Parts: sequence; C-alpha cells; structure tokens
Amino acid sequence: MRIAFLTWRDTTHPDGGGSEVYVESVAAELARRGHRVDVVCARHGTAPRREQRDGMTIHRTGGRLTVYPRALGWLLRRRRSVDVVVDVVNGLPFAAPLVRRRGVVALVHHLHEQQWHIIYPGLGGRAGWFVESRVTPRLYRQCRFVAVSAATARDLVSLGVAGASIAVARNGLVVTPDARPAVTSPAAPSAAPRLCVLARLVPHKRIDMALEVLARLADERPDLGLDLVGEGWWREPLEDAAARLGVAGRVTFHGHVDAAERDRLLAQAWLTLVPSVKEGWCLAITEAGAQGTPSIAFDDAGGVTESIDDGVTGLLVPGPSGVDGLTAATRRLLDDGRLRDRMGEAARVKAHGLTWGATTDVVEGVLNEAASERSRG
Repeated sequence: MRIAFLTWRDTTHPDGGGSEVYVESVAAELARRGHRVDVVCARHGTAPRREQRDGMTIHRTGGRLTVYPRALGWLLRRRRSVDVVVDVVNGLPFAAPLVRRRGVVALVHHLHEQQWHIIYPGLGGRAGWFVESRVTPRLYRQCRFVAVSAATARDLVSLGVAGASIAVARNGLVVTPDARPAVTSPAAPSAAPRLCVLARLVPHKRIDMALEVLARLADERPDLGLDLVGEGWWREPLEDAAARLGVAGRVTFHGHVDAAERDRLLAQAWLTLVPSVKEGWCLAITEAGAQGTPSIAFDDAGGVTESIDDGVTGLLVPGPSGVDGLTAATRRLLDDGRLRDRMGEAARVKAHGLTWGATTDVVEGVLNEAASERSRG
C-alpha cells in the first residue's frame, strides 16, 4: 500500500514528543514491511522540505496552523495514488474526510479537554474543545479509529464514536529491525536520590507539581535533586517557580537530549514523576521502565493507568489528592528501597514486552481493512 500520515509535527521538531515518536516508529516499521510511506508535517527551522528517513518520506509544509490546509492540499493532489490516510487528530483534525470518503483512519492519542482550557482559557479553549468533541466525531463518523490506549477508546465512545470502529494499538519501545527490544541492562541508580521528569515543558504537563514535591521533601532529603528532561515554551515560568520555591539549585534543566543521554538520566533516577493532566499512554513511562525506573502518575490522567501497573511497576495517585498525594507517594518510594527495586525490575520486564512491531501489527490490520473498503467503494 501507499500510506500517508498527516501529523502536526515530526520528531525533529522542537515541540515534538511521544505522539511523533509513535507515528514515526509505526511508519518506519510499515516501510520495513514493504509499504510506501509518506509523513506530512509542519516545517521548522532549517529542516529540509523533503527528507528520506528509515524508509519513509517526510514532507514538511506550512507552520503551526497552516500545516492543516497545506497537508490537505498535498493529499488532494495525490488522492488517487494514496491507498489509505492516517489522520493524526492531535486536538485539531486534518479533516481528510473532506477530500476522500474512504480509506481514512483517525489516530487519536488522547482527548484535550483540559489542555484546551489550560492553554487557551476563555473562548479559544471552548472553541477548540467544541471542534474536538463535536465536529470531529461527526466528520469521521464513517472512518476507522486507532486509539493508543483503552482509556482513549473509552473517551472516544463517550463522544459518540462507535466502539466497534476503534482498535487499540498501544505504544511500543524502540526496536531493532528483527523486532526485539533494543534495551540493555540498566545502569545503577545514583548514590544520591534523584527524581526525573521526562516531558515537554508545557503547562498541561504540570511540572510545577514536581517542583513542589521537591520543595516539600527538601528538609527530609537534603541531597534530593530533580532532572527535567525536555524543552518547551513554558521553561521560563518553571525556572521562576523553582527559584520561588527555593529549589533552583536542586533542579537541572537538561533541555533536549539524545536517546543515550535520556536513558542515562532515567537510569540514574530513583523514580520518575508524571504529573500530567492527561496522557494517551505516556511513552516516557515505558522509557523509564526500560531503564528499571518506576513511575508515579495520577489515576485520572488517562492512559497512564495502562502504562503503569499500580503497585507493581509504579504507583497511581488519586487525582484529587494533587501535590499532597504525589508527595506522599514519592516519599514512600524514596524511603523503601526494596519496594522501589522490585517495581523497577517489574517495569523493566513490562517495557521489554512492548514492541513497535506489535503496535504496527494492529495498525497495519486497520489500514488493510480501510484500504479494502476504499477499493470496494
């Protein structure tokens, strides 16, 4: 098949994250299986307009918002040659069903109700959520959906999407071409206790909660530190918050790092904190688990309830408990080395069992069905 992914960003974009890793990991695996794969996304910096990588062709066009009509125009010009389109609905849809009735699959990581209201309070947030919750389900009502977790699938059903049209394809882990996880034995944690947050620095990741946890535990743990791995437009407010809480000297802002450095930081951490308001799956939890590091997240944050096995590979904190609950859970794992080690080993085993090959098996099946329906249509 010729498969086209319409996605907001690619992994080289400064704001790229887990969604982009998912798309490109699946796209690369599809290319290895003999499919012709195009990825259409926004331009950024000096990145080339067209690039060949891992068997796929990346086309960069438009900016933050103009990528949507530009990508639709790209598809319109090739609508007869593309067998199936994967429309990555990241809050806003690309609206592929407007230019073709069949052969469209909607890929959804999670819904963005809280994010819309956090980032765009007022009319802008209400308008964005209206599009996502009311317009998108109607526009894609004849399409198949891929959700990255059962939690996201349930959220889609709550918006009126037919459950029978949704397939769940969970996140994998970086794999070698023969589909075995490329995970080595993790390094030992640092001698001094360290926390880690691996995320884009944006408001809805609620990294300020991790700073608050650090401040609350400062007297108990004078040697406790926090590594923030990732970059984003919310960095300066977070730096200000660290200074205000008196923990600036305990926090290291690493920015973007390569995979090897990311794994080193995760391996040396005693645990990772995921205070995000919503996640489809949270690849950071799997990446931490691959290094033998357990994670703590909130139980009302969507797919984290599947990427973390509560009490086994990490802890899920009741959402309403907020910073109090996050602090108590962090204290518990910092104080109990045996429990932490047991959870870290279970997290490592779980991560080893998640491969992009298995993810792609599900996605490829959905794409085959969508392409068959188009050929019959």
